Amino acid sequence: MNNLEIFNSFCGQSSKMVTEKYSTSFYKASSLFQPEIRQHIYNIYGFVRLADEIVDTFHDYDKVRLMAEFERNYHSAKENGISLNPILHSFCLTQREKNIPQDLVDAFLHSMKMDLGDIKDLNDEKYNEYIYGSAEVVGLMCLKVFVNGNIAEYEKLKPYAQSLGAAFQKINFLRDISADFLDLNRTYFPGVDFKNFSEKDKIEIEKDIAKDFEHAKIGIKMLPISSRLAVFMAYKYYFNLFKKIRRTKPELLLTKRIRVSNARKMYLFGEMILNKNLNLL
Repeated sequence: MNNLEIFNSFCGQSSKMVTEKYSTSFYKASSLFQPEIRQHIYNIYGFVRLADEIVDTFHDYDKVRLMAEFERNYHSAKENGISLNPILHSFCLTQREKNIPQDLVDAFLHSMKMDLGDIKDLNDEKYNEYIYGSAEVVGLMCLKVFVNGNIAEYEKLKPYAQSLGAAFQKINFLRDISADFLDLNRTYFPGVDFKNFSEKDKIEIEKDIAKDFEHAKIGIKMLPISSRLAVFMAYKYYFNLFKKIRRTKPELLLTKRIRVSNARKMYLFGEMILNKNLNLL
């Protein structure tokens, strides 16, 4: 292994560590990917996680400046083929190798910058724009890895990947209402007054999420086996979270963050391993 290969490996390990530290559930699910896919998923996750941390966590710093610097450094890494920021370097390796379109990355960065402003009173167009850039394009980046250059497969599976990303993001919105609305003054869902969040409002949102889930599941069954199990694991985890949210009163969502217990996560993971061993998926 030459020194450049050592550097690439170090950068990849950094992205893997970000995945493990920030999302134990996603990291666990990632072990179900085939090895040739796993590192690329870590690289994508590391990139989107850093951007997300800028807008959601670094409140004591100039977030606008940090995001501008992050975006500038990303473009420099892509143009030069190298970056001393290991997360950006590893993401650019994946973007180049798997031909991730630039418009997907640009849409993601655009939605992150939307979070730096006032996210409230969104109309349907702005809401869909945010969902696309913050979640659907991340699913499409991963899909580029899954199909490994097969353009026809990518186009066929694209709408299902978008539905899955949208479902995940909308569930995140419901799960994080307390932090988003009370702490960050964000209201993503159009036409919903969270000062008077009703059961009717919640049911309408849940109907939309259920439709996304139903559509996404069709596409998961068509994924290559190298990625199908891991994606289905993520689907199962979020669907369990969705069921818990459905059973939760609207007023409670404003006071607590709903989560899936560690015991339930382990059960779901064991179920996936069994399905893998029995070739049921």
